[in-house]
Amino acid sequence: MSQALHPMLNVAVKAARSAGSIINRASLDLDRVTVTSKSHNDFVTEVDQAAEKIIIETLLAAYPGHGILAEESGRTHGAKDSEYLWIIDPLDGTTNFIHGFPVYAVSIALAVRGQVQQAVVYDPSRNDLFFASKGRGAFLNDKRLRVSKRTRLFESLIGTGFPFRKGDNFKRYVKMFEEVMQHCAGLRRPGAAALDLCYVAAGWYDGFFETGLSPWDIAAGSLIITEAGGLIGNFTGDADYLYQREIVAGNPKIYGQLVSILTPYTRVIKEEAAPHGASVAPVGAIAADESDATAAFVEAAEQPAPAKKAPLRIRKAGSDATTRDDSTP
Repeated sequence: MSQALHPMLNVAVKAARSAGSIINRASLDLDRVTVTSKSHNDFVTEVDQAAEKIIIETLLAAYPGHGILAEESGRTHGAKDSEYLWIIDPLDGTTNFIHGFPVYAVSIALAVRGQVQQAVVYDPSRNDLFFASKGRGAFLNDKRLRVSKRTRLFESLIGTGFPFRKGDNFKRYVKMFEEVMQHCAGLRRPGAAALDLCYVAAGWYDGFFETGLSPWDIAAGSLIITEAGGLIGNFTGDADYLYQREIVAGNPKIYGQLVSILTPYTRVIKEEAAPHGASVAPVGAIAADESDATAAFVEAAEQPAPAKKAPLRIRKAGSDATTRDDSTP
């Protein structure tokens, strides 16, 4: 890339590319990848863990005093009291990855005093690097990104995510999807929220919405969208989306139209369904202070994760079995 990067962003890019190399090597022989179920339809592989390890090592080698919030290891690494917090998803789209569907990414963001300042989303299967520094614009490789210019929702392509975990309110999801579908040109669900947000920034989508997402799914993409001229918030249009598990994004015109449709569906995810015990505000509530929401989520992330189920293998079509309990490579 030709532009000079902020030093912290440069380290994040190095970490993302290192993780991407691990992911690409593993994608060449998915039969050898061991898959563990964290919960129903929520998977983790040794690839996620290896990618997260190299990311954390790279970041802490450069900035040992910084904090870490990562999908697989929570807050077990880094400084606990730093105002610098790296928010990491080593492999967003794990379900796609283990099935050989090439839509997944590495997502790394740096939040400073609760505000995202640096962001990288790396698509290793396409070698596409989305990145942004606050106040310096958003880019895909060497190309400056801008959100789309569409103004009418009925002409717009909207990205989303479908419910798939225990506790999801399917009837309410269906009603929400039905209402949005009747007002737009089409819905798409590739299955990797970090990339979905980048697609909004690139103008490929005109908008995006989803519930049930965690900070590591959206932190990097949120900055990339705003630096590309877009807007992002929760379903009522407020800015406390990062730890509230609902998100809507788009170019300014489409964002406003989506918010008007989605406001009645705010706080779809019930408190008891939040991952790792993370708290969710009641309907209509707004976080009084972003740092309070951050502290609540971080505290929850430090709690022991639920016991994992036995490892399984995802086998390719044509094999004599779909799963087996062999955890050796």
